Amino acid sequence: MSETGTIERLRAYRKTYIAMLVSSILSLIASLVLSIDAIKLAAAPSGKLSCDINAVLSCGKVAKSWQSELLGFPNAFIGLMTEPVVITVAIAGLGLVAFPRWFMRVAHVVYGLGLLFALWLLSQSFFVINALCPWCLLVTVSTITVFSTITRVVLLENSWNLSPERQEKVVSFLEKGWGRVFYTMSYAFIVVGIFLKYGNEII
Repeated sequence: MSETGTIERLRAYRKTYIAMLVSSILSLIASLVLSIDAIKLAAAPSGKLSCDINAVLSCGKVAKSWQSELLGFPNAFIGLMTEPVVITVAIAGLGLVAFPRWFMRVAHVVYGLGLLFALWLLSQSFFVINALCPWCLLVTVSTITVFSTITRVVLLENSWNLSPERQEKVVSFLEKGWGRVFYTMSYAFIVVGIFLKYGNEII
């Protein structure tokens, strides 16, 4: 493909990289707030956080659970380490950088694991801790969005070396907007789940 053709192809991902950038910035902000809250709780375990709204919407209750420090330190620290990398990728993508296939494969797998971790934490918050952290919910939604954007680029660029027939089907699937349907349904599923479980308790 000519240089002009490559540039035009990369420009087609502009909206995708903008969504990645905005989502990763929001996730970084949420991670920063959660990290600060973790430090506050370490200094004053009985203290109350600004997002301790009621029995259900309680960052403090979630932060005091063992799930919030699964690796021996606050989970929010992971966001402080990883989100700047995603922000860099998004900015580079907007700058029309063509990433090597191996790089996109690694990014896809690593962020896929990050998504699984975020969904596991959400399930623990939902079914075990029985409390929701607004900042954690923002991280979950942002992680879904970032993974969706990475997946879109990976699939359209055929980073996984699919056969021409499968690649054609994937491109057709995405161009029809089904990718947006899937991640929109993910958001809706979370919202409906919260409403059905907690209802008026969160108001």
